[in-house]
Amino acid sequence: MEPDVTPTSDPFVAAHAAAAQLAKHTGAERHHVAVILGSGWLGAADRMGDVVAELSVTDLVGFPAPSVAGHAGVVRSIAAGPKRILAFLGRVHLYEGHSPATVVHAVRTAVMAGCRVVVLTNAAGGINREYSVGQPVLIADHINLTGQSPLTGPTPPAPFDIRFVDMTTAYSPRLRAAALTVDPSLAEGVYAAFPGPQFETPAEVRMAARLGADLAGMSTVLETIAARHLGAEVLACSLVTNMAAGLEPGGIDHDEVLTVGRQSAERMGGLLAEMIARL
Repeated sequence: MEPDVTPTSDPFVAAHAAAAQLAKHTGAERHHVAVILGSGWLGAADRMGDVVAELSVTDLVGFPAPSVAGHAGVVRSIAAGPKRILAFLGRVHLYEGHSPATVVHAVRTAVMAGCRVVVLTNAAGGINREYSVGQPVLIADHINLTGQSPLTGPTPPAPFDIRFVDMTTAYSPRLRAAALTVDPSLAEGVYAAFPGPQFETPAEVRMAARLGADLAGMSTVLETIAARHLGAEVLACSLVTNMAAGLEPGGIDHDEVLTVGRQSAERMGGLLAEMIARL
């Protein structure tokens, strides 16, 4: 492997290399479930099991350091009963100037490390007026308004040489049913992904609502596409940290988003831990 390989230059070689490094650092030949924790979810990692190993993502091939508050840039190997969880404490985004391949590098690395289930979390603005701040919502479907895809470009190498990935059940009905056995009160909704980094305007929120969106955010959908391309099942959950622009008086502040996340972290961690135990 060339030392300068990157997700942009050779995404699958970079993911294989990073997965091999993870196995070496964690002592685990295989992980079972990957969890990517979004803004405000970091405290949830402490509830998922016993931390076996922890390292900076920058110690692995192809991972840049996150530049956004609330994203720690750390990966943990966690023992939860018979399962080994690979938990990424934070992610990088398109709006940080990264390519789609870099944005989904954690997901590809996790699948190469053995994970057949990918759990994605994020902070989102609530478009559905029935939602309340601090509420978790399962993602049932998405609308990709970023104009980007991690599958753009040359046909991927075998055995991943599939371009036209079926997204009919992008968010696994089986996993969502398992989550609902943990908490039957969970709402389900459609997540609209905007490129960011600015928050959406009231007009954009009204547009998204007319398209059928219940949530607005700036992540998750590219990771879902990458996971489905590699055959992994996806479970995704948004934490409503604010109501979307124009739905309540006043503006939106990222610090307030993080505050709501911290206040909900313990509950979210318990919810995730129970969900993962049933997957």
